[in-house]
Amino acid sequence: MKVAVVHNRDRSGVLNVLGMQNRETYDPATITAVVDALENGGHNVALVDGNMHVIEQLRDFMPRVVAGEKPGMVFNMAYGIQGVSRYTHVPAMLEMLGVPYIGSNPQAHALALDKVVAKVLFLAEGLPTPRYWNFASRDDEFPDLAFPAVIKPKMEGMSIGISVAQNEEQLREAVAAVLREHKQHVLVEELIEGREFTVGVLGNTEVEVLPIVELDLEGDPKAIRNDEGRNPKKKICPARLPEEKAEEIHKLAAKAFRTLGLSDFSRLDLRMSSDGKPYILEINSMADLGRGGAYVLAAKAAGYSYDALINRIVDLAAVRYFGADHAGDAESAHRGSRAPTLSSRVHGYLKSQSTTIEDDLRGLVDRNTTEQNVDVASSQLSKLGFHPAQDPPVDVANVLYLVNHAESHNDVLLVANLIGSTGPSYDPYREGGNRLYGSGVAKSRGCVAVLFAALRALRFCRQLQHVRCGVLLPARPFEDQAGLEPLFAAVGGRSRRVLGVTPGDISGEVAVARAGLARFRIRIAYGRSELPLAPMDAAAAIGRLLVSLEKLEASAEGSVRIIVPQLHMTGTTHGLPARADADVIVRFRDPQRRERLEADLRKLAKAAGTDGLSFEVSGSILRPPMAKSERNTELFHELDEAAKSIHVAVSPVERWHSTEVCFVPDAIPTLDGLGPLGEARDGAEEYILRHSLVDRAALLALMIHRSGTVPSE
Repeated sequence: MKVAVVHNRDRSGVLNVLGMQNRETYDPATITAVVDALENGGHNVALVDGNMHVIEQLRDFMPRVVAGEKPGMVFNMAYGIQGVSRYTHVPAMLEMLGVPYIGSNPQAHALALDKVVAKVLFLAEGLPTPRYWNFASRDDEFPDLAFPAVIKPKMEGMSIGISVAQNEEQLREAVAAVLREHKQHVLVEELIEGREFTVGVLGNTEVEVLPIVELDLEGDPKAIRNDEGRNPKKKICPARLPEEKAEEIHKLAAKAFRTLGLSDFSRLDLRMSSDGKPYILEINSMADLGRGGAYVLAAKAAGYSYDALINRIVDLAAVRYFGADHAGDAESAHRGSRAPTLSSRVHGYLKSQSTTIEDDLRGLVDRNTTEQNVDVASSQLSKLGFHPAQDPPVDVANVLYLVNHAESHNDVLLVANLIGSTGPSYDPYREGGNRLYGSGVAKSRGCVAVLFAALRALRFCRQLQHVRCGVLLPARPFEDQAGLEPLFAAVGGRSRRVLGVTPGDISGEVAVARAGLARFRIRIAYGRSELPLAPMDAAAAIGRLLVSLEKLEASAEGSVRIIVPQLHMTGTTHGLPARADADVIVRFRDPQRRERLEADLRKLAKAAGTDGLSFEVSGSILRPPMAKSERNTELFHELDEAAKSIHVAVSPVERWHSTEVCFVPDAIPTLDGLGPLGEARDGAEEYILRHSLVDRAALLALMIHRSGTVPSE
């Protein structure tokens, strides 16, 4: 399953700083531990900041169930950035987006976070809680105040702002401090002198109450947790309690969980008086998942490893949303019953290297010259054990062909383009949420970065040496294809399969077929004529030609597309045009058309002429089509299996856009479009999706591995 871990790190991702600022954040070590646990559980994990960019990042990463993909999940660790009821902000956005998430819904979070409202509900259900008073100002009067009293902000967690007052003067000073610092009402409650416990709850319809944890107050029945961040109390688990008392507390925890309508997991805090009566203090709807926390300690006492606990929470949410069939087997998967698969090792390695991959990409974009990128590619591949082939079948300038073996044939040939920026201007590398921009970032640079990353992942897993791999990197502009066809035919013919690392569509489609490409220029030529030519005769001839091209496309019944990107006429207002020409681009899927396409075009051009006016046709076929075949379809099925192992969605497509992979002989199984997902636009809006660098590198690595001679995993 795709799982996005949403947390709060960047607090600048807001339009304005406004209202109460949240002081609760997860320790980065805990975020890393959760991500590792989910990846060990076989999930495809992305780390997403829960700020104003969260919707864009989730839109790009999460699967779209409406398109038939398996659902994903958000592991919500976002306490919120600012404002009242900030626990509810990310869950509310997720509900609007239709994205499933672990943990409670916005209403339940709001009830739990508001300690006064929670107490009202507890009392209504007959649950014991200490006497309390709600102060809106320093001077509020309550005739039944009891001391010692605990003062705390009514909507904060982590024991923030908590203190004890022994008399009314201390109480009013503490209330004033909370009002001033936290700008919210103040909860004052009677201090229950005795012992303090915390109880974890796990589940939904049926809840599992974890072993009770006691906080060691070191013999002081009046002690409270007002310095947990700096001096945490020693934790005893399971707590030393009589069986009947432990059972009573278990029932209180389960009932409190249901009273507030919580989901998946929570932690209840309570005190027990000297006469053995328990009192509920509060319930934390987002229990801390730090390895040293009380909740994880209780889960460990219940038999859960850390990985099992985290994946169990995901399973509970999956069952709640989708039913029992969507639950995994987290416990058995994390008690050492099986070793990590190659899929998880590759994906985990690449996730850990995501910053390095992006640094590689930045370097490729910022260099912005083909020559520099060729040097970088040679250096990177050399470090991975690649070297120039000893007997290149065809020597073509500005093309790198490197292999990691000394044999004549490849198990797999990887193809990517090293061409530099070809646009009218250079756009430097920049980041925008989950999108990475820059000249060539989609067309070539991102593809090369994915190729490097995939090979490094296989080397890390000690699998690269088992695959005879060739890498073919043309550094030739679109207009200069001379010599590439014989080179690709020879090198491709020596390979068992070919994988094209070209830009992928944002929907995850992979090309099983591509159209061939031809480019022509048609120009008007004037000859002798007994009849005088009027200025409109040239325009009429051009019109006839365009109509003929339209008919040619229509007669092909979807196998030909004709584009006229430029039509140019110049001349005087009273005479014949001095120049009239048209650029014509033809894309075609039928290999048989290659032989007759130019002849058909010349025939149409001749028919469109008139006495004294004819058309000259120049140009040629630039690339043949990569025809759809049973071999390509079978290779795609293999790719689909690999994609499912890392929870990445792929689908086959026949592309009209042509690439150099079209030069590969039809007999060789070929797929194209395995580069990062994005849009290869011209100009500053060319981009790729950041998370796709890791996903596509993992997918490419698994396909390279499957191409080898050594059995997989």
